[in-house]
Amino acid sequence: MSDTLDVARIKADFPIFERTVNGKRLVYLDSASSSQKPRAVLEAMEHHHRHHYANVHRGVYTIAEESTAAYEHGRAKIADLLNATSTREIVFTKNVTEAMNLVAYSWARANLVAGDAIVLTEMEHHANVVPWHILAAERDVELRWIPVTESYELDLTRLDELLDGAKLLAVTAMSNVLGTLNDIPLLTAAAHAAGALVLVDAAQAVPHLPVDVQAWDADFVGWTGHKMLGPTGIGGLWAREQLLDAMPPFLGGGEMIRDVRVDGFTTNELPWKFEAGTMPFVEASGLAAAVDYLQGLGLDAVRAHERELTGYALRALEERFEGRLSIYGPRDLDRRGGAISFLFDGIHAHDISQVLDEDAVCVRAGHHCAKPLMRVLGVPATTRASLSVYNDESDVDALVDSLVTAEKFFAR
Repeated sequence: MSDTLDVARIKADFPIFERTVNGKRLVYLDSASSSQKPRAVLEAMEHHHRHHYANVHRGVYTIAEESTAAYEHGRAKIADLLNATSTREIVFTKNVTEAMNLVAYSWARANLVAGDAIVLTEMEHHANVVPWHILAAERDVELRWIPVTESYELDLTRLDELLDGAKLLAVTAMSNVLGTLNDIPLLTAAAHAAGALVLVDAAQAVPHLPVDVQAWDADFVGWTGHKMLGPTGIGGLWAREQLLDAMPPFLGGGEMIRDVRVDGFTTNELPWKFEAGTMPFVEASGLAAAVDYLQGLGLDAVRAHERELTGYALRALEERFEGRLSIYGPRDLDRRGGAISFLFDGIHAHDISQVLDEDAVCVRAGHHCAKPLMRVLGVPATTRASLSVYNDESDVDALVDSLVTAEKFFAR
């Protein structure tokens, strides 16, 4: 067992693990899709609803000011977690997908013209692919692709050539399918040397390891609350202040303006210039509690625990199903996170997931919003088990035992 985190104590903080499914204890291995929430997050949101629910930035009465303070407290918490230089660099969105689209619709449409190039990778989530396809169709922008190697890492042998003349590199920090950890400082240095900006999809990284946007030296970093033990409906974009200052608004409406006239409008200050309408202010209280919870555990300890548990899971799967199960992702634990995608020979990923559900083992099956990568792998889908702070070796053992049952079922 890991000595980096007290998983039994942690699991007790998550009310959902008090229930059973099909008469069995819940084994949740789908945190790469959405993580479970500790009691502290649920209670923070309930407290906001009960004690100072009022729209933010719009009232001078007591509970409105308290609500606004709680909302901005959430922003300060995430700024501290990411080591941002200022809360002005933190724009709240509803998720990381909206953060990626904010960059595509605001910065890219203001700065890119026909013939400009954007560099992507073959392991990107659709959130960091589809907005660029839309832009390419609209503006005749060229999309270039960094390939994935047979060892499930980025092939950087032609990186300088791909970046030559490019205006943006858009890359995931951690693959949601392969678990691959990309070397963001190396990639940002290469991109900046070529005159390109860098957008990082950090949705899978922020919950599982220390993220320092200053050390990364990126220009835009997207993240989301629901994968980091926080609520749904809130995520965000970190970006350099000078970039945000120069970018046009993404959405128009209330709160993002300083003045509106019949002949035009002027925008609000950062970061509210990009936060149109009523924002998820209750969820911001939950997000602040999630940040406190993660920082209380220590992101270094979280990373160490998940690294150790990932190694245990990889060994268990390979030893139990040698030659009959393919695992897609690096074997080097220093170069990967806890998203483990696999496929049995001759058994569809969805069928495996359905049988595992009978044992209350929750895994994801499908293309994981990464169809370009599925085509590279030559498979229509994979089954994915993804680990978090509330998982331990007993959860991996339950996964393996259930997979044994599933394999026997389909061998009949």
